[in-house]
Amino acid sequence: MIIFKALSNDTRVQILKWLKNPDENFGPQLYLPPDADFKGGICVGSIQEKTGLAQSVISSYLMLMKKAGLLESKRYGQWTYYRRNEETIRKLADYIENEV
Repeated sequence: MIIFKALSNDTRVQILKWLKNPDENFGPQLYLPPDADFKGGICVGSIQEKTGLAQSVISSYLMLMKKAGLLESKRYGQWTYYRRNEETIRKLADYIENEV
């Protein structure tokens, strides 16, 4: 399963942890429109800055996590925002609890 590949990297897991409490772990998202319907969304640049890794690396990490269903994304202008996909994370937790 691609989801386990996405979780096999410490930085990707840390990003998921940070995104669990975005207000505590990231500054205000200045370019997110006030009427945006994407609560908890964090800009790629903010995630990149917190990790200290190259933006290209973070972008590839985020795309893999999105493909695995762990993240959702939405674009506003030239900025892309990511947040956790809580439904998938809940299903994964249930699967591990009941099947593994």
